[in-house]
Amino acid sequence: MESLLPILFAFIAGTGHAFEPDHLLAVGNLISRRDTLALALRDGVYWGLGHTTMLVVVGSLILLSRATFLQSSYFEAAVGLMLIVMGASRLIGWRRPVSLKPTRYPHRLAYTVGLLHGLAGSGALVLLVMSEIRQLPLGVLYLFVFGAGSILGMVIVAGLCSIPFTKRMRINRSLQFSAIMLSSVLCIVYGGRMIYENVRW
Repeated sequence: MESLLPILFAFIAGTGHAFEPDHLLAVGNLISRRDTLALALRDGVYWGLGHTTMLVVVGSLILLSRATFLQSSYFEAAVGLMLIVMGASRLIGWRRPVSLKPTRYPHRLAYTVGLLHGLAGSGALVLLVMSEIRQLPLGVLYLFVFGAGSILGMVIVAGLCSIPFTKRMRINRSLQFSAIMLSSVLCIVYGGRMIYENVRW
């Protein structure tokens, strides 16, 4: 029963994990490109799926091989670089209409961003799991439950972040630009901070 206790709290921990600053900034930036709640929520789901995919794949590798080298500060720095690129590209293309012609894979960017976030966070998470759970099947189950919680958390985040960018809320163009500017600048600044803190200069 003791080994099951961490799993019981994994869903709550995963939901809270979605509210970390770099996750909020990345998904907020993605959502600013959407003009409907449905598209925003799907971005949240796909981010969560990408995040969970990487957590389970890398996490299982670490659990199986005890390969702690997969925990690297350079993964965090890569997330920082991604935030800078996302912020800069949104600033450059802010005038572009958000309702673009649908592509074959309209949410692949959200999925890719989730994958990178999962890579950056998987090492620390699995080391924590290893310290609490000794059995491999329970460890993998923890990752799945944690991932499910992160999907729910990001759907909530996506819904909240989408409010300023829905058709009904897009009343004033200057307010819309201000929201995009704030989201993009925060992405760039926080991304720069992540790189500075995680790269050995």
